[in-house]
Amino acid sequence: MSFDPDAVKTLAFDSYGTLVDVTAVTEPLSEYVDEPELVSKLWRERSLAYAMVGNAIDEYDSFYEMNRCALRYALETVGADVDDDEREELLSTYHDLPLFDDVRPGLERLHDAGYELYVVSNGSEEMLESMVDRGDLDDLLEETISADEISQFKPEPELYRHAADRIGTPIEEIAFVAAGWWDVPGGINAGMQGVWVDRQDTLWGPYETEPDLTIESFHELAGELETE
Repeated sequence: MSFDPDAVKTLAFDSYGTLVDVTAVTEPLSEYVDEPELVSKLWRERSLAYAMVGNAIDEYDSFYEMNRCALRYALETVGADVDDDEREELLSTYHDLPLFDDVRPGLERLHDAGYELYVVSNGSEEMLESMVDRGDLDDLLEETISADEISQFKPEPELYRHAADRIGTPIEEIAFVAAGWWDVPGGINAGMQGVWVDRQDTLWGPYETEPDLTIESFHELAGELETE
C-alpha cells in the first residue's frame, strides 16, 4: 500500500526515538562506563523486550519501571560498578531528552497546515509530561496518550485503537509516525497508515508489511501533506 495523503485527517507520533533522541543518554553514561554507546543500545533494546514480554504474559508495569530494570541489566552486562543512587540519576535522563532538530519546525509546519497532532507512546504519563515540557511542545500537541491508560504496550493493536477512540478520528484516517521498525507495523496492523522515520539508516524488519511512507525527517512528511 502506498501513502494516501488525501485520507489523512490526523497525525499521531511515537515519542522516544521519534520526537526525542534516546541516544543522548550516552553522554551521562560516559561518566560511568567505557562503552556508553553499547550500554545505551543494550538499555534501549532490553526495555523494549521487557515491554513486549509483558504484553505476551499479560503483566504490566510502567515503561519507566521497565527502563529502570533494563538499565540495571545493561550496566551489569558490562560489569559497571554503579550504585542505586547513580542508576536513578541515569534513569532520570529520560525526563530531559532533547528533541531531534527537525521536530519543532516540522510539527509547526504540520500544525499550520491544519492537522491535529497527538503522541501515542509506551512512555508513562509522567515521562510524556516531562517530554512535552522539556521540548516546549504544548502549543503544538493536542494530547499525549500513554500505555498507562490501558496497561498494554505497543506494538499490540490495543493502544493504537485506544488512541483512535480518544482522538475521535476513524483509525484509517490517522497517519502514525514512528522511528521504530517494530512500531510502524503495529500501527498499520491496527488500521492506521504507517510512516517510518528512518532516523538511524537501519533495516526494516523481515515483514511482508511495508511502511506506507518512509522519510528521514518531519520536513519530508510536511512536504507530502502541505499541498493537500
